[in-house]
Amino acid sequence: MSRFQPEPLAPGELGRSSANESSIASLPETDAGAAPETPLNSFTRCHLGIVTQLEGTARLPELVDVANHARHMAQTTLDLFRQTIIPHHAEEEAELFPAVLQSANAAERKAVRGMVERLTAEHREVEGLWKRLEPSVRAAARGNRSEVDAEVMEEMVRAFLRHARYEETVFLPLAERILGRNGNHMAALGLALHLRHVPQVVGYI
Repeated sequence: MSRFQPEPLAPGELGRSSANESSIASLPETDAGAAPETPLNSFTRCHLGIVTQLEGTARLPELVDVANHARHMAQTTLDLFRQTIIPHHAEEEAELFPAVLQSANAAERKAVRGMVERLTAEHREVEGLWKRLEPSVRAAARGNRSEVDAEVMEEMVRAFLRHARYEETVFLPLAERILGRNGNHMAALGLALHLRHVPQVVGYI
């Protein structure tokens, strides 16, 4: 009994059959001699656009997380300056620096005055840099489009770290020695600082 033998494929036939199984991403281009585009080809091109858009949309959760973190960090920075750094500078200038100057002896007073002038100037430097940054940081905290100047931010951070290092390693140890010689002076400074943090009560008239 004879068996049916399939005819061999003509040269190039295999390539043509593979090309018919084209993917969405490899839709063949039409030329002048090709048949006009059909409604089905239009659907395929629409799919191409949708897939391209969705590939970018897949990163949306990550980008939202980054945006939320940026808003939180901007608000934290605003609170840090408003509630901590600027009041800290004012407290040092109103209470700590005058107390150390008043308690210093004649041999110490010139050096202390120079330190106080330097520290006060550094306060103004940090606050001046912050004023340049504050509007853009405030906008970022509100979720508005904003560009925070990276160079000014780095300069401000460096200025504050330099200031804090000098104060911690040079001025405060000297201040502790000067105020520590007289317990009343240290107690007076402590009381003054405490009173600055006591809520003000408005009495009835």
